[in-house]
Formats: sequence, C-alpha cells, structure tokens
Amino acid sequence: MPLYEHVLIARQDLSNTQAEGLIEHFGTVLADNGGRVIENEYWGVRTLAYKINKNRKGHYAFLRSDAPSSAVQEMERLARLHDDVMRVMTVRVDKHEEGPSVQMQKRDDRERGDRGDRGDRGDRPRGDRDRGDRADRGERRERTERI
Repeated sequence: MPLYEHVLIARQDLSNTQAEGLIEHFGTVLADNGGRVIENEYWGVRTLAYKINKNRKGHYAFLRSDAPSSAVQEMERLARLHDDVMRVMTVRVDKHEEGPSVQMQKRDDRERGDRGDRGDRGDRPRGDRDRGDRADRGERRERTERI
C-alpha cells in the first residue's frame, strides 16, 4: 500500500486531550477503511503564518500512515467536514523517515553556531557617515505653518 504523511491543524481553543483525541479519531477512520497509522505525533499549539478562520494559533498533529487512497480520501473528507479541524494536508511519500519528525527533533546549538560571536570584522570603511548629513539632498527648506 502507498505511504502517506498527514498534517492536521485544529482550532486553538481545544484542550490538548481533545486535540489528541482528533488524532485517534482520524487514525480509526484510516483503520476502518483498510489502512493503518504507523506513527502519530502531537506537535502542540503553534502560531500560524496567517489567520485561519480568525485564529492565530492552532494545534498541530502529524500522522504517518500506510493506507489505500480510498481510505485517505475518506479521512480527508471527514477532516474537512469536522468543525474543529481548520486545515489538513496529505503528502504521499516513497518511504517514512526513521525516528521523530523534523519538528520534534531537538535542535543542536552547535549546528546553529553562537549568535553572539561574529568574529573579527576588522576596520570597516565609514564612507559618508562621518559628515552627519547627506550631500545629495541639498539645502533644507524652512517649514511654514498651515492654518
């Protein structure tokens, strides 16, 4: 059977247990239609890139499944009809990655580098910044008050 990855975004006013209950609900929908959930992850409440239905945040959930396309279509149909689900995205993959998803992996500070140390930058030319004004503007006009 084909392999899929699903991301669900639920409303922010749900509790954590309700959001995790949605994961279980859609997992059983897949199982009832001949598929199976290999792994699921609850990513927590995260800020959205833009407002969706007047919500700025949402509960994110991630599912890895092995299911026929009919089961995935039924799960997506029910997710789109569910009042608590704001968005659902499904991607077909060739194989599932081992271990936790990228969102759940702990970032290693050594990979990002120390943001405070920028190294020796040496002397930088200051250019026209020493003059205090911009020569290309010309003289400044007097302001007149409008009544």
